[in-house]
Amino acid sequence: MLSRLLPRQTNFFDFFERHAALSVEGARELGKLVESGVKVEDVARRIKELEHDADEITHTCMETLHKTFITPIDRNDIHRIASKLDDIIDLIDGAARQLSLFEIRELPESAREATVVLVQATEAVERAVKGLRNMRNATTILGECVRINELENQADRIKAASVARLFREERDPIVVLKWHEIYQALENVTDACEDVANVIEGIVLEHA
Repeated sequence: MLSRLLPRQTNFFDFFERHAALSVEGARELGKLVESGVKVEDVARRIKELEHDADEITHTCMETLHKTFITPIDRNDIHRIASKLDDIIDLIDGAARQLSLFEIRELPESAREATVVLVQATEAVERAVKGLRNMRNATTILGECVRINELENQADRIKAASVARLFREERDPIVVLKWHEIYQALENVTDACEDVANVIEGIVLEHA
């Protein structure tokens, strides 16, 4: 299975980059829900496949780590990056699963905005992760980390405004509860992206 997921010559940076790419793909799949005629069940099924592929990469990365004596960066940092990257795709999968379980057929504008920010955050994570292979341009990597933090703050604002609007305008408590959970699930993804950015920032500053 992993032969189709990773380059023939693998190392820890290959694991990170492929995992980050799967997160971007999962986020873009989630973003497709803003398009008319897209079935949430189909999106959730595809994201589950991506999450399964990511789990395999994480598992193989951890196995390789335990068998490797000399690593390109600190062993704990490798473990933290792999785990935090896995959180991103897991949370994307969780958000898609909620949308499917709640039988959401159309996203309101605020949820669309949240998915756009979510996709941008995963793309910034992918760029930051790619920078780890050669940390000579620390400024660029740190710039991506700052961008991820900005996007996380933006996601926080979208969620806060959306939930406030829900409580102000929606009279059905079931609908309020449902969308509150969805907005939280979407915002959790950007939180996980920020967690990865914080780990990467620490690594870059240590090696700068």
